[in-house]
Amino acid sequence: MANRVEMKSAAQVLEAFDNIRRAQRAGVYAPHKPLLILLALARVQRGEPRLVAFNALDASLQSLLAEFGPSGAARSRHYPFWHLATDGRGALWNLNGPRDLLARPASATPNLGELRAHQVQGGFAPQVDEALREVPGLLEAVAARVLETCFPTTLHADIAAAVGLSLDRPAAAGEFDAPTYGAADRRRRDPGFRERVLRAYEYRCCVCGFDLRVGQASAGLEAAHIQWHHVGGPDIEPNGLALCALHHKLLDLGAFTVEQTEHRVLFSQHAISGDRGQQGELRHHGQRLLAPQHPGLRPGSGFLAWNQENVFKTPARHVGDVSRPGRLVRG
Repeated sequence: MANRVEMKSAAQVLEAFDNIRRAQRAGVYAPHKPLLILLALARVQRGEPRLVAFNALDASLQSLLAEFGPSGAARSRHYPFWHLATDGRGALWNLNGPRDLLARPASATPNLGELRAHQVQGGFAPQVDEALREVPGLLEAVAARVLETCFPTTLHADIAAAVGLSLDRPAAAGEFDAPTYGAADRRRRDPGFRERVLRAYEYRCCVCGFDLRVGQASAGLEAAHIQWHHVGGPDIEPNGLALCALHHKLLDLGAFTVEQTEHRVLFSQHAISGDRGQQGELRHHGQRLLAPQHPGLRPGSGFLAWNQENVFKTPARHVGDVSRPGRLVRG
């Protein structure tokens, strides 16, 4: 049986995951289904049963969405558990529960209380589950694709650790034939984006001024997308910030954002620093970004608005919460 699943299902499994329905509006960051899938993949990797009650996943989903999702995302954490069953007409995810509840239209999503009270279970469809368990490297290949297409690179290791997923056994490149992957959903990156953004900000972090070089190479300096690349953010300077590795990660975690007009750094009230003095990260709160060389390279207001709506953990601290002088933005 394992050989039949391996020969027939590996490419089909990858294609099924590649074709999961995403948010209908362009540019929307919707991590609910990807985080549930990664959590379920980790269960398979640990050899746990195929089906699991929503109650058993609820706390983990809530924590994951609070950490890696937009503000308020955890309130709808039950949606992917229900709606994933309609992807591929149930070929990917199955539900188990009272017949009258499961007979509801897909749009009639049960609330949290109903899923808990009726002990509704969910899990990968039997053939998918068996292939993930039996085909070497398939599970890791699926997980890597979900991370790549749904989250910025800065968060991959943190998300994998948070769900308890090991990616130490990846499949060899090209081992599985899934022609849909990389066609419409994965855009090519512009290899010149990093250099242009770093040059625009004179090879220094525009938040803290970090500018260490090792020989002629900038060390620990990265070009961050304000609107993430995988949700349509273009590889242009107004959608980029030169940030040190620390501030790149903090931006992607929603710990801070940047005002659309004054370009001041605003930290979230959820970002708590143990050191409120000169060495604490919150010393940057209320400061203006170091300016790029030309006004035309400044962060675009539309990209900043996307970041504030989809990534930043609201509410923001009041600018007067941490009293530090701002820096002037050059003309």
